Amino acid sequence: MYDRQKLIELFHQRALKFGDFTLASGKKSTYYLDGKQITLHSEGLRLVSEGLLDLLADVPFDAIGGMSIGADPIIGGVLAIAAACGRDLCGFMVRKEPKGHGTQRYIEGPVTAGMKVVIIDDVVTTGGSALQSVDRIVDFGCEVIQVVGIVDRMEGGAANFAVRNLPFRSLLSIKDFGITPPQ
Repeated sequence: MYDRQKLIELFHQRALKFGDFTLASGKKSTYYLDGKQITLHSEGLRLVSEGLLDLLADVPFDAIGGMSIGADPIIGGVLAIAAACGRDLCGFMVRKEPKGHGTQRYIEGPVTAGMKVVIIDDVVTTGGSALQSVDRIVDFGCEVIQVVGIVDRMEGGAANFAVRNLPFRSLLSIKDFGITPPQ
């Protein structure tokens, strides 16, 4: 359904930068993958969304969500592609801090306790923000059955998910960009 090679090309054109960077995990890196340059672009979001639905075709889930701001466009894209394919699916966003008014919740969206959910992240390094999302949605009462990333930097995220018995998949890995992951 989706064009994997085109997604890799878009990352090369729009999102892969070289220099000295400090990642959200606190790690230092000589390259940076700015996933929002892909997920906030029409073709990039379409490719990611189609790819994620293909990747999850064998996973029975009711909802997809992740840490707000990064996961927000991905969630919307997946929901739109799912609807176009006739699939009923819910989305949810996980707040870093509870809303200061109204419901004062960490979780936003039409999810209910007991749903089987997928956690999404754009670029996975150590998996910290995805794990925070896991904790919040589990506290809400949902069952996390899969964690997915657009790109796995192969720097510990998969191992951190495995420790928690969370299955992990990604559309791409850093190897797809000709970069060797650290040992």
